[in-house]
Amino acid sequence: MKLIKIAIGALVCYAAIVVVFESLLGHYQPQNEGTLVITTIDQAGQSKDRVLAKIEYNDALYVAANHWPRAWYREVLRSSLAQVTVAGERQAYQVVPVAGEEHDNLEKARPLGFVIRLLTGFPPRYFVKLVPLG
Repeated sequence: MKLIKIAIGALVCYAAIVVVFESLLGHYQPQNEGTLVITTIDQAGQSKDRVLAKIEYNDALYVAANHWPRAWYREVLRSSLAQVTVAGERQAYQVVPVAGEEHDNLEKARPLGFVIRLLTGFPPRYFVKLVPLG
């Protein structure tokens, strides 16, 4: 019985660490040359900006949903369009979900390390391709 209590306590502590890490990351949204800002429209019609790591692969631009909080991902899939700011330049993009071999190649080219996966609670990872409009 004591072992079960210890295991439950460890699981609760781990879940708290994941929640705190994700909350801080979402609140501070660190920006640098490896990030972009994606602007989506939520169901209430409000625009939302999120800082995401940009992935450049085979002359194309991608972003990944690497965390459990992923409202931006659902929003871009629903509309298939987003405004994206890269290096200070804002442009409209079509958003294309990535699957199959392309997904596998991206995962191999830009794997997440064990520590970041641990801190984020091992969420599934999804990619979208950003195709410039116009």
